[in-house]
Amino acid sequence: MMKRDTVITVELTDPQASFTLREICERGECHAEFVIKLVSYGIISPLQDLPETRQWEFDVEALARLRKAQRLQRDLKMNLPGLAVSLDLLDEVSTMRREVDRLNRLLRQMMDE
Repeated sequence: MMKRDTVITVELTDPQASFTLREICERGECHAEFVIKLVSYGIISPLQDLPETRQWEFDVEALARLRKAQRLQRDLKMNLPGLAVSLDLLDEVSTMRREVDRLNRLLRQMMDE
C-alpha cells in the first residue's frame, strides 16, 4: 500500500488588505471575466460600488469566497446561480454554528455558577 503525502498551502494575508481586480485574479488564479460574473450574481462584492471595473477593490473575505466558489464549481460542477445559493447557505450554517457555540458556552457558564 502506498502512502500519499498531503500538501497544504496557506497564504497569510493582512485582514485589512485590499486587492484590485487584477490582484484578486492573480491570487485566485482566474480570469477577470469570472470575477465580474461572480460580482454580477452577488457572490462576491467590491468594497465600493464603482461603475468602472478597473477601479474595483476586494477584501480578504471576497478572495476567500472566490476560492470557495471555484472549489464548488470545480468539484460539484455548479453553475453561477447554484454557487450563489450554496455559498449563502454555507454562510448561514457557519453563523448558526457560531451562535450554537456561543449559547453552549453561556449555558455551561450558567451551570457552573
